[in-house]
Amino acid sequence: MVPEVHEINFDADAIRVFIHIIAMSVWVGGQIVVGGLVPLVRRQSPDALQAIAKGFGRVGWPAFGIAVFTGIWNMVSVDSDTTSDGWSAVLGIKILLVVLTGLAAWLHQTTKRAAIRGASAGIGLLLSLVVVMLGVLLSG
Repeated sequence: MVPEVHEINFDADAIRVFIHIIAMSVWVGGQIVVGGLVPLVRRQSPDALQAIAKGFGRVGWPAFGIAVFTGIWNMVSVDSDTTSDGWSAVLGIKILLVVLTGLAAWLHQTTKRAAIRGASAGIGLLLSLVVVMLGVLLSG
């Protein structure tokens, strides 16, 4: 059995994947950090919550957009002759979950009802984490 040789290539593909990972890190990591801060801020300075949410939105939504753009770029860069039906199915599920993640975040941002805001935040974060895991599976 011949061992697989792994090479390092610093090219457009590496830059694209790097940008995708950074954008996803900002989107998902930002949700985790803000979610962790909310209880403390709510107790200490409830008026600051809206400013924190807007601040995250100014960074998080562009990161989400960049992640979607680079994700599409990743998809079109894959040679379809090298993918299985299972890989394609996981990709389809990932795309659906990305859309649902964005919808959950939008609902969280736009609703006035606290229960819906909390549920949509939790669902959005959970879906975001699943999307990241599916990305890891798809990357091989």
